[in-house]
Amino acid sequence: MYEKPTHGHVEAIAGCMFSGKSEELIRRLRRAVIARQKVQIFKPAADTRAEGVTSRDNRTLDAVNVDSSQEMRRLIRWGVEVVGIDEAQFFDDGLATLVNEMADSGIRVIVAGLDLDFRRQPFGPMATIMAQADYVQKLHAICMRCGQPALYSQRIAGGSETVQVGDGDSYEARCRRCYEMDDPQGRLDWAQRTQG
Repeated sequence: MYEKPTHGHVEAIAGCMFSGKSEELIRRLRRAVIARQKVQIFKPAADTRAEGVTSRDNRTLDAVNVDSSQEMRRLIRWGVEVVGIDEAQFFDDGLATLVNEMADSGIRVIVAGLDLDFRRQPFGPMATIMAQADYVQKLHAICMRCGQPALYSQRIAGGSETVQVGDGDSYEARCRRCYEMDDPQGRLDWAQRTQG
């Protein structure tokens, strides 16, 4: 008789840019490799900044570049025990369903991605993945203006489209106080209304 595996689960690693999400993903996946577990790693083909999954301190793991959650589904190897997914915000909404199906089948799934876009809105499937995950770790960067913990990715160059792959030339990590809203007057109006 078939028994449902009990070790499958979802781990979500979220935060703003420069918070160490890929570094943490790599750390967890390296430990799985050391434990001789069968590991498979995916990243979106749209992210062309580096080969494989690469952290800011230049640690790298090989990854399969895919265009969609459907392509990922087709490429998952039989017998895999741990699946790592980087830059999950760039995938389609089907990723959340796939992640849960993998965990239900006994696979440990580790997903890293931006939880918010540059407008401070939920980014891609990450909000759903975080809500359904067994474990969630939200990382903070250091605000590039004041040095406090940062939770937002401030776009400093480029267009207004939501998906724009960039790095330090296009984004800065910012805290709530230093983040510049599209409508800074809205923040001032709210503060004035609540104080008097």
